[in-house]
Amino acid sequence: MARTSFKLGRSSNPAMSKEDLNKLVEKKAYELYEKRGRKPGHSMNDWLEAERIIKGKFSK
Repeated sequence: MARTSFKLGRSSNPAMSKEDLNKLVEKKAYELYEKRGRKPGHSMNDWLEAERIIKGKFSK
């Protein structure tokens, strides 16, 4: 499978693969799930919030 680069603003790593970005989002989404007390039913909200947080960190 071809590796695709994903450029995210100014950071120490100017190009990040989509796989790497998804791993960071996945980790943050799980942290949000744990912070909520591991209550099911909010996985989509956790994922979208994690995407917003991770992309915000790299777009500055």
